[in-house]
Amino acid sequence: MGKIAVLTNDLQADVVHKTPERTHAMAEAQPRFTHFLDEMRRRGHGVFHLQLVNLPDDPNVERDFDGTLPLQRGSEGAAILADFLDETDDVVEKNKDSGFYETELHDRLQAAGVDTVLITGLQTQICVQTTAADAFFRGYNVWVPSDCVVSGDPEARDRSLEWLSGYCATVADSEEILAQIDATGELPRKVVKILP
Repeated sequence: MGKIAVLTNDLQADVVHKTPERTHAMAEAQPRFTHFLDEMRRRGHGVFHLQLVNLPDDPNVERDFDGTLPLQRGSEGAAILADFLDETDDVVEKNKDSGFYETELHDRLQAAGVDTVLITGLQTQICVQTTAADAFFRGYNVWVPSDCVVSGDPEARDRSLEWLSGYCATVADSEEILAQIDATGELPRKVVKILP
């Protein structure tokens, strides 16, 4: 049986509270999301939080309206939100949208024997989607719990879930995923079919 891990993206104040739409979407998702994380931990699966930290010399970083750099290392706004964090969790710093781009994530997952990743967090159409694609490129079995991904733009979220489902991930709600794990001890790998 392969080992399963949950990856979260950008559960940080500077990301969640950047717009009222994101704050509202996260508030709606949080009860299911934190329940899912707790249930995965209870079943013995690891949780890896991908913490976005902006590099001051990155020309593509989106700055705040006043020109300041959000998500600076060590800042309160860059910390993983306490409601989602458990002392048993791992935190992996990333400097780009994908959790795999020039980070320790792949090595840490491999050291833990992980071959299946459940990708969560926000925003669905950016960090979740790029992390899922990069996981797929590295041979992971990729699942996305549809009720544990968030976006300030519901239409962009839905388009991203459709793209993920059609390409590199199995998309299901968190209760379905937990039921599948409880029934078989694992999550089946998606059969990839690229249609014309």
